[in-house]
Amino acid sequence: MPKPHDHLHRHHLLLLLFLLITATNSAPASATTTNYQRFKEAPQFYNSPACPSLDTNEMCSHQAVHAAMTLDAAYLRGSMAAILSVLQHSSCPQNIRFHFIPSATANHHHLRLTISRSFPSLKFQIYPYDSSKVSGLISTSIRSALDCPLNYARNYLANLLPPCLSRVVYLDSDLVLVDDIAKLAATPLGDRSVLAAPEYCNANFTSYFTPTFWSNPTLSLTFAGRKACYFNTGVMVIDLQRWRQGDYTTKIIEWMELQKRIRIYELGSLPPFLLVFAGNIAPVDHRWNQHGLGGDNYRGLCRNLHPGPVSLLHWSGKGKPWVRLDANRPCPLDALWAPYDLLQTPFALES
Repeated sequence: MPKPHDHLHRHHLLLLLFLLITATNSAPASATTTNYQRFKEAPQFYNSPACPSLDTNEMCSHQAVHAAMTLDAAYLRGSMAAILSVLQHSSCPQNIRFHFIPSATANHHHLRLTISRSFPSLKFQIYPYDSSKVSGLISTSIRSALDCPLNYARNYLANLLPPCLSRVVYLDSDLVLVDDIAKLAATPLGDRSVLAAPEYCNANFTSYFTPTFWSNPTLSLTFAGRKACYFNTGVMVIDLQRWRQGDYTTKIIEWMELQKRIRIYELGSLPPFLLVFAGNIAPVDHRWNQHGLGGDNYRGLCRNLHPGPVSLLHWSGKGKPWVRLDANRPCPLDALWAPYDLLQTPFALES
């Protein structure tokens, strides 16, 4: 038989529960919007004795390896893993200079603090990217993530980065290196090529453009005299001086302007690069972009590695390894990304 004070006790519990729910629902919006991810500090990596000493102007040193990446809150966890992988597999990690490009509206102070906390010795610079110019040129594509204005920052690298920089390795945020980035950065560009990337000539190149493009007698001649092959723009070695001299940013924008008038492609920021560069790029071994590990742009199903050796794993496609791991639905190859994940979990003990 219940005691007389049991009813009072339950009443107090219900009242406390009500107050807790009310307080949670009425919490200011900033309490959730400022709930940033926290990352662990990475190990310190040091140069081998054979590494050259850099000259005084460090961020422009021609002896340094320069890597450029975009920074975005949604992909920051991927970016942190990519940075760690680059440093871990480098013979001269202290000679790598990172050039980060966030949106002009991003919280640059938070991004700088986050990177500095995890990589206290990292030499890097942040270059805000004003996406207002490109926003009006972006056409909707088959996946909304591809329409993010920051995806188009690679079009403007030569304008965003310092004029003293002559060569840069551009890297997406959904990849990890398992080899020395210096090997990739040293890719020969020959006498004329502006960029180098792994080419995939077995891919159906015509599928990257619409029937409208191929049926137009003028447009279809774009690739005449060029052995045009698909290449993935997530890993590129770029000669910034040649880019500036050829004003390639303008050439890419002209195709984007045409796309707004006539739909000539479906796939975001890639086709303008193909239109301008396909058939004229320097080759890179396929090992430097084992791409497509995120599956296709629709379902993001699991995929296997391409045959051959691997220097870089790239989760291009819809499925990202950190999302699948968090959902307890990882693909087998996501286990290769996990060791580079620096996310500080809520249950991790403070050191």
